[in-house]
Amino acid sequence: MATNLLVLVIDNPDIEGDILAAWEEAGVPGITVLDSQGSHREEDGGRDDLPLIVSLRTVLSTEESNNRTLFSVIDDEAVLAQAIEAAQSIIGDFTHRHTGIMFVVPVSAAWGVLKVRPRKR
Repeated sequence: MATNLLVLVIDNPDIEGDILAAWEEAGVPGITVLDSQGSHREEDGGRDDLPLIVSLRTVLSTEESNNRTLFSVIDDEAVLAQAIEAAQSIIGDFTHRHTGIMFVVPVSAAWGVLKVRPRKR
């Protein structure tokens, strides 16, 4: 059984809840969510209003549309396939701008990976 890291960066934070619910239903264990911002977002009009010396509180308190990066270590091929399918059905065509990216990376070793069974439909 192969272990993989599924990484999904979504450009629309409004669909985060839908993705999380679909992944949990598929049995994805231990989903981690991070705020993120890609370099293309910076080119599309990133922050130019920050002073030279800025506090972390100022940066974190701004209302800026950031990406969300979701990831999980998955050791079940069927769960991985269901999670990928769910993300694609919610997001749609990844070739369109500002949708996101998704990729899978093989994991050679992992500690603390939860075993979760898919929910019955």
